Amino acid sequence: MADAEVNRTGSQRVLIAADKFKGSLTAVQVAERLTAGLRRAAPLTEVEALPVADGGDGTVDAAVAAGFERREVRVAGPLGDEVAAAFALRDGTAVVEMAEASGLQRLPAGVLAPLTASTYGSGELLRAALDAGARTIVFGVGGSATTDGGAGMLAALGARFLDEDGEPVPPGGGSLDRLATADLSGLDERLSSVDVVLASDVDNPLTGPKGAAAVYGPQKGASPEDVAVLDAGLAHFAAILEKAIGPRAAEHAAAPGAGAAGGIGYGALVGLGAGFRPGIEVMLDVLGFGPALERATLVITGEGSLDEQTLHGKAPAGVAAAARAAGKEVIAVCGRLALAPDALGRAGIRRVYPLTDVEPDVARCIAEAGPILEDVGERIGQDFLT
Repeated sequence: MADAEVNRTGSQRVLIAADKFKGSLTAVQVAERLTAGLRRAAPLTEVEALPVADGGDGTVDAAVAAGFERREVRVAGPLGDEVAAAFALRDGTAVVEMAEASGLQRLPAGVLAPLTASTYGSGELLRAALDAGARTIVFGVGGSATTDGGAGMLAALGARFLDEDGEPVPPGGGSLDRLATADLSGLDERLSSVDVVLASDVDNPLTGPKGAAAVYGPQKGASPEDVAVLDAGLAHFAAILEKAIGPRAAEHAAAPGAGAAGGIGYGALVGLGAGFRPGIEVMLDVLGFGPALERATLVITGEGSLDEQTLHGKAPAGVAAAARAAGKEVIAVCGRLALAPDALGRAGIRRVYPLTDVEPDVARCIAEAGPILEDVGERIGQDFLT
């Protein structure tokens, strides 16, 4: 559809469904800045903001922006120190983000702990959601500091992981090789009556060259030697669980999503009875994207970097796919663009507005992302709404 044809449709209603610009703007801030810019160009345009996330960090904030109640609790951080973490709740549905408790951002500045970081606090966060009466839990996983296969999470929910002396194994993926016995019989009984959805933007298996340690361990500070230790530990963890609960433990280890967030996906599949779904699909359902899309005449999506990763389950790709299926035009904003026009077209994105087109200096672009995004919003308004 040409710009002139868009402009002849009459009253415009813009839906902003963008993810965060990591390191510079939250998804809520992206929507606010774009709205301000659009209204500079077209003051009477109706704008609806629906910040989105794909299960990683920012997922709880997106749910709160959509009307969920924010609940804050004190839980263990990845190194055991107490941190304030939040989940979101509405009408019996809880949105729990593992990065709130066990994410990289919970580590002290400059500290990485690939062998010892634990997901115990994520289990505490899930327990808090159960205590709040959740009947459905959307468990968003991503941005983790951990590679413990979800052992810490399951321990917080009542599982026991013991070494040969009958003592609990120390926290972290680096200790999984000491595991001698696993007992899941003490898991919180409320889990059996709750629907747990594992929401992730990755579909990696637990172990191997495409597994949690090999692919994501280096991002968490793991050396090649550490990666080998972690991968072997995760394989041993799955083998011990297979002895404890049978063949389904091995089946889950090979399942899509098992390797998400340092293998916490595996812990959720094998211990919580979770079902895996692409994170952006889940979140669009939870956030009420469908009705908002029906009301829109133009959709703006985006994230900090539009690249090959975007096309594999990231929020903008999910938004664009849904909008294209509904016959709605989609444009995107980003800090950096690394996709060819044909790839964008196949994804359903008609045009992209990178911030680096306005400010080529990347450092300045990140530091001044807000004002630059407002200018981009004004340009979009001029191109599409006036």
